[in-house]
Amino acid sequence: MEYTSGAASWQKVLRRAVAGLLPRRPRQRRPGWSIGVPLIAAAAGLLFTTTATTAGGTALREDRRPQLTQLIEDRREQVAASELRAARLRAEVESQTAALADTDGPIKDQRDRAAASRQAAGFTALTGPGVTIELNDAPRRADQTLPKGASNDDLVVHQGDVQAVVNALWAGGAEAMSIMDVRVLSTSAVRCVGNTLLLHGRVYSPPFKIVAIGDPAELQQALAASEGVRLFKEAVEHYQLGYKETVSTVRVPAFEDSTALRSATVPR
Repeated sequence: MEYTSGAASWQKVLRRAVAGLLPRRPRQRRPGWSIGVPLIAAAAGLLFTTTATTAGGTALREDRRPQLTQLIEDRREQVAASELRAARLRAEVESQTAALADTDGPIKDQRDRAAASRQAAGFTALTGPGVTIELNDAPRRADQTLPKGASNDDLVVHQGDVQAVVNALWAGGAEAMSIMDVRVLSTSAVRCVGNTLLLHGRVYSPPFKIVAIGDPAELQQALAASEGVRLFKEAVEHYQLGYKETVSTVRVPAFEDSTALRSATVPR
């Protein structure tokens, strides 16, 4: 028994000696993905948290066009309500001023002086001979394709087109003018947003109708001489935009918007 035990001990010593002579097996390294997985998971969690905070309970990819349409409609109703209130206040001021004019000489004099300038200032409706101009976008094709060599901008009426007609009519001696049945003055600004017209806080869609009272022959001559109108007529021929010019007895309504001046420049 003692001999066997000694032999077993020598076998263990021998194994250790041999193991010491053999090259050590290289230590296996952890693959890269085992380190990257926790980092990716942390980044994904941060991204999900940021998205949830930004969304605020709403869908980020949700189509917001219905909300924009509702916002425009709400603003339009607010503008209409403000205009109605302003009209009532103007009527109230006019009524009280008329009552005071019966007993106050200076107020009566100023009231008569203002009344004499109302027509020239655009505060009375006018009827007379004149021209009506209609500008319209090009009709869309059934297959939604564009004419050869044309872009979307070539097929719509732009702010410059409306301004060219308005400036030509003023140059032709127009006594009064309206756009979309709204009286315009020298302080009126014509702006386009996309293919819609913004005038005195209200939005209008084409066709855009411009009416001017004056000598029809002179108004038409001024339109024919306008470079901007000529360019628009060329676009009418190439892209089928709408241009209609009519001579008749026309009516221009009174100006009903605010007359407050925000700024003015004295010519030198």
